[in-house]
Amino acid sequence: MYDLAIIGGGPAGVAAGVYAARKRLNTVFIAEVIGGQSTESHDVQNWIGTPHISGTDLAKALEAHLKEYANQGLDLKIGERAVKVEKTETAFSVTTNKTTYLAQTVLVAAGGSRKKLMVPGAAEFEHKGVTYCASCDGPLFAGQDVVVIGGGNAGFETAAQLLAYCKTVTLVHRQSNFLRADKSTVDAVLAHPNMKVVNNAEPAEVKGTQFVSSIVVKDKDTGKTTELPTAAVFVEIGMVSNTDFVKDLVALDDWGRVKVDGKSQRASIAGLWAAGDCSDGLYHQNNIAAGDAVKALEDIYFFLKAGK
Repeated sequence: MYDLAIIGGGPAGVAAGVYAARKRLNTVFIAEVIGGQSTESHDVQNWIGTPHISGTDLAKALEAHLKEYANQGLDLKIGERAVKVEKTETAFSVTTNKTTYLAQTVLVAAGGSRKKLMVPGAAEFEHKGVTYCASCDGPLFAGQDVVVIGGGNAGFETAAQLLAYCKTVTLVHRQSNFLRADKSTVDAVLAHPNMKVVNNAEPAEVKGTQFVSSIVVKDKDTGKTTELPTAAVFVEIGMVSNTDFVKDLVALDDWGRVKVDGKSQRASIAGLWAAGDCSDGLYHQNNIAAGDAVKALEDIYFFLKAGK
C-alpha cells in the first residue's frame, strides 16, 4: 500500500514526485515518458530560471531531478500507462497496462494530447504533409511554403521555428486577435518578413495527390473560401485531456478536464487531486502546472498526516 500514486511525467508530475520524496511519502510514480508536451519544443524560453532550453533537454533535466530521489520512497514506474483508477473501501486501485497498485491518495497529472484537425483530407494526409510536430517534421520542408493552424503560444512557437528554414510561414487563426499567445512572442514572429497571417478564418479542407499541395480556408464572417498553396500543414489547435482512466470516478468539465478546488487542487472525490493540463484551471503553462502540483502535494501531505 502506497501513501500516494502520481500519474503523469510532465512538469506537474515531476514536481509532485520531488516534493513527495522530500516529505518521505511512500509514492509510486507512474508515467509512460518523462517531459510532457514541451519535449516537442525547439526552444523553451519561459521555464523559470532557465532562459533557453530545448524540450529534449528539459525532459532530461526533469528525469534527472526525479531520479535523485528514487531511493527516498519514490518508486518509479516509467514506461507504464494508467488505464483505470477505482475507489475501494480503504484506498484507490490504480491499474496500468502492466499491473495494479494500491494507494491511499492519487494525484492525476497526466496532461493531454494534441487535438486532431477534423476537416476533409486531414486524416488522409497525416504524415504526408499534415503534421502535429514541427520539431520532428519541420526540417523536411526547408525552403518551402508552409501553413500553421492555431493562434496560441504553440502556434506562434511553431511558426518561429519554421521561419528559420521555410520560405514562408502562413498562420491561420480563427480569431481576429492573439490573446492566447504571449505578446513578446507574437511581436517577434509577426516582425519576420517571411511571416503571413490569415485572421478570422478556419480550415475547410486539405488537398493534395500523394502529398499535401494546398489547404482551403473559410472566412468566418463572409463564408468565402481561399485556397492556400502549401507543402505542409502544422496543426496547433489545442489539447485533449488524458483523463479517460478517471472519467467514471470524478467530475470532469466539458473538455474532459478534472474539476478541482483552485485553493488545494482537490477533485470531487476525497483522496484524489489533479494538476496541470488535465485539470480545469483557467491557465495552463509548465510553470503553472508545477506550481499547482506542489500546492496539491502540500494538501496531500496534510490530508495523510492530519486525516482530513
